[in-house]
Amino acid sequence: MTRSVYVTGIDRGDGRQVVDLGVMELLTRQVDRVGVFRPLVHDGPDRLFELLRARYRLPQDPASVYGLDYHEASALQAEQGTDELVSRLVERFHQVAQKYEVVLVLGTDFAATQLPDELALNARLANEFGASVIAVVGGKGQPAESVRAETHNAYRAYAGLGCDVLAMIVNRVAAEDRDVIAERLAARLPVPCSVLPDDAALSAPTVAQITSALGGTVLLGDDSGLARDALDFVFGGAMLPNMLKALTPGCLVVTPGDRADLVVGSLAAHSAGTPPIAGVLLTLNERPGEEILRLAARLAPGTPVVSVAGGSFPTAGELFALEGKLNAATPRKAETALGLFERHVDTGALLEGISVARSGRVTPMMFEHELLEQARADRRRVVLPEGTEERVLRAADVLLRRDVCDLTLLGDVDVIRKKAADLGIDLAGTQLIDPQSSQLRQAFAERYAQVRAHRGVTVELAYDVVADVNYFGTLMVQEGLADGMVSGAVHSTAATIRPAFEIIKTKPDASIVSSVFFMCLADKVLVYGDCAVNPDPDAEQLADIAVQSAATAARFGVEPRIAMLSYSTGTSGSGADVDKVREATDRVRESRPDLRIEGPIQYDAAVEPSVAATKLPGSDVAGQATVLIFPDLNTGNNTYKAVQRSAGAVAVGPVLQGLRKPVNDLSRGALVQDIVNTVAITAIQAQGEERTA
Repeated sequence: MTRSVYVTGIDRGDGRQVVDLGVMELLTRQVDRVGVFRPLVHDGPDRLFELLRARYRLPQDPASVYGLDYHEASALQAEQGTDELVSRLVERFHQVAQKYEVVLVLGTDFAATQLPDELALNARLANEFGASVIAVVGGKGQPAESVRAETHNAYRAYAGLGCDVLAMIVNRVAAEDRDVIAERLAARLPVPCSVLPDDAALSAPTVAQITSALGGTVLLGDDSGLARDALDFVFGGAMLPNMLKALTPGCLVVTPGDRADLVVGSLAAHSAGTPPIAGVLLTLNERPGEEILRLAARLAPGTPVVSVAGGSFPTAGELFALEGKLNAATPRKAETALGLFERHVDTGALLEGISVARSGRVTPMMFEHELLEQARADRRRVVLPEGTEERVLRAADVLLRRDVCDLTLLGDVDVIRKKAADLGIDLAGTQLIDPQSSQLRQAFAERYAQVRAHRGVTVELAYDVVADVNYFGTLMVQEGLADGMVSGAVHSTAATIRPAFEIIKTKPDASIVSSVFFMCLADKVLVYGDCAVNPDPDAEQLADIAVQSAATAARFGVEPRIAMLSYSTGTSGSGADVDKVREATDRVRESRPDLRIEGPIQYDAAVEPSVAATKLPGSDVAGQATVLIFPDLNTGNNTYKAVQRSAGAVAVGPVLQGLRKPVNDLSRGALVQDIVNTVAITAIQAQGEERTA
């Protein structure tokens, strides 16, 4: 039977989309076929479903998501009664439910619906769907005692109507009241209750949303600038020195279009990072001359300058009435929402209450979700030497919003801040260090000279070496100032890992440093090693790579069944290459009899049960291998790229193994999500290293 979860509320303005998004995130970690059903919908595009579909790559036909629109529902209820309305919606729900393992139901929104007793209708639908209820109560602008009473009444209302109330979630409360409200509700409610503070970044409209709502014209700015949140509004009418004092981080400067001094001054302040602003909104349909616009574009590339027809007073009225919305065009708001949900909701208890059995399939999205969850569970600090690189900054933005780990960015601090401001990224709470001017440079030089004294390295020479961001970051890890390092977006593999070989060195039980890729296929995750570091390992090294790769696989939830790959299976072939693999297999069996291993074996016999049944019948690895060890770098590197491109697999890595402390390399073509995943993996490796120590 399909399991379903019904997220509902008691009134409008509860910010329920944060909970809808958070619950969808939880469900997609467990199963790969999640459906969405919204019983009633307003005319026009459904922003939330479009966000869910884009973010979670839902294949569901949008036409199947909705039951009826509110006008149809109101007319049907008036003419034929509530029973007929409910019957129609139940029928539509079951059409969705039969296709999915679990269904997320998005309750009515209590906004101009013209439906009598909307709460009772949601309760009845939840009961008819057989769905557990998560009820959301909005607490914005209310005192703590009022929020507590309203939440208690909401629970009694839904429970009294026969609902299986899974949890209560109070949203948008004042940050200073959150702990008090949570403590009082925990003592008085028989179900788990989570309390989420209001977050200005979620309720703030983006510059793009403001432009659309006011019918503005974009004079300057790119998509990244338009995606910035307008956290405050500063109305410019005073002289420039006085207005500059009023600027706040993330503010939108609103000024008449003929005040070129305020436009240029605001953008110059943004360029200097004192403070970074969201953009400039020009009123009265006045536009600066072309020479001013060219200067503005040079001062703050990408920062939006928008012109609107209205005067400052009516424009102010419209601006203060706007509120930010989660939709597919605001992915950063989605990251903020998920971070808020995961920080303040006991997701483990919620999943246990939903009782969705984990799917036997492991999709790429499920694997990525699990990485972030594991990293967040035991917070670590990761240093990113390429702090001025745009992809690294965007990845840092995601990691910070999702509360995955602590970060240190290396590079010219002024450049980092300016680039972050241009991208609309808030680096509050992030450690920024310039190795050139850091007080740590001298101590690191002395430490490096000590480590490399046998190579004739003096403190004077080391002082220059440690100014390199990769050496500096590696020394931070070695000295315990960071738990791991990720680099390589703009540096070569050699530049990234050479400092680790020199300073951190290999573990006592590892003869070499090697690597693996996590290959996320449509329904499972395989581990490939070594595809990035060792060109032609001998039998002893190959055995070491197999043992290391099995440990890495187990650390990330992949049960290790090792296939030692060759062009021959079993005893069918001979030759130096096959003999090397056979010897390596024997070495692993001798040193680690607890590991399941088969070799030499061909790739098809390793992963395809029907081939394994013919070539190696009775093997407990053949046909179901999860860790595939390639005989050399040429074979491994080409195979992982062929599978990645031909099978549409997501390749996460390379993940280095064998070092005393985690350092990982990125491909120079790494995408933002690749960097996010690699940082999460590095944090998880650091957790394991501490436990081992």
